[in-house]
Amino acid sequence: MLELARIEDLPEAYRSALRQQNLVPLWPSLRAVLPPLKPAQRTQPVCWPYQSLRPLLLQAGELTPIEKAERRVLVMANPGHGLEKMQATSSIYLGMQLLLPGEWAPAHKHTPNAVRMIVEGHGAYTTVNGEKCSMSRGDLILTPTGQWHEHGHDGDQPVVWLDVLDLPLIYYMETSYVTEGKAQPVTGEGIERSYKRGGVVPAPVFARNENDYPMIHYPWADVRQALEELVASQPEIEAVQMAYVNPETGLDCQKVLGFSALMLRPGERLELPARSTAMVFHQIEGRADVSIEGQQFSLADADTCCIPGYVPVTLTNHSSSQPAFIFIADDAPLQKKLGVYEVRN
Repeated sequence: MLELARIEDLPEAYRSALRQQNLVPLWPSLRAVLPPLKPAQRTQPVCWPYQSLRPLLLQAGELTPIEKAERRVLVMANPGHGLEKMQATSSIYLGMQLLLPGEWAPAHKHTPNAVRMIVEGHGAYTTVNGEKCSMSRGDLILTPTGQWHEHGHDGDQPVVWLDVLDLPLIYYMETSYVTEGKAQPVTGEGIERSYKRGGVVPAPVFARNENDYPMIHYPWADVRQALEELVASQPEIEAVQMAYVNPETGLDCQKVLGFSALMLRPGERLELPARSTAMVFHQIEGRADVSIEGQQFSLADADTCCIPGYVPVTLTNHSSSQPAFIFIADDAPLQKKLGVYEVRN
């Protein structure tokens, strides 16, 4: 490979003249931004065990009232990016959020897209543009860009959910901001039931629904049933996986990040090829091992880990009798739009 000149090879007077005009020579740093064959990566494999995180989250509830926090969240930061950056991968923000009985997290809207994967508890809800979505373990709730949303809790036990946002990208583009609002009147509930049958959607006689996000609540009971029916009807299928999509278009449910639920059959070992996307794995039910290049994380209920891109991943369910269910997030939708998505076999 061609050996490029170093910045030190240039005379100091020349370098000074460049600096005075805010100019930088490319060639000394060319391989830093265009490395050969594989990108430079800061994302490190990291695991956040829920049983270690949970006591700290509950303690946050004792230390900081919701009125002083607005959103009581412990951010799951990747040390490869620097903890102060508050990002799990180059494109994904993760946070565990706590809402205590009787609390209300006030309405706001923001430019980053968000989803909520419910981890534990009952009695809480998220209202998105007037649609009230009850929270149960394993449910996925969307709060897309620019949508008013708030969280409330009518139950008697703590409720915790995993926030997944494209915040690092929106912040990098200098387009990240929030707008505060007032409590929303509830105008609908259970709208997701209109889309429970695959292949059919509501079809108004006079006008189509122009909403980019017609379905924002994906109950885990329905997703789990769909996974079980998939493997029952296609027992030889290579991977038992369901994507969260827009039921009107069949496209990814959001435009930047993609989400899916994966079922590992009892005793199954699944080898995923190296892809250009970093991935987040969150254990909904059961236990599973996530292995890459000699490193392994053993995930129990509600554990979360992230894996960098361009490495093959092996998922293993060691139980001989029980399936394991994993929620997966990545930025494949954006990468495909940009034309940089790769699968390397």
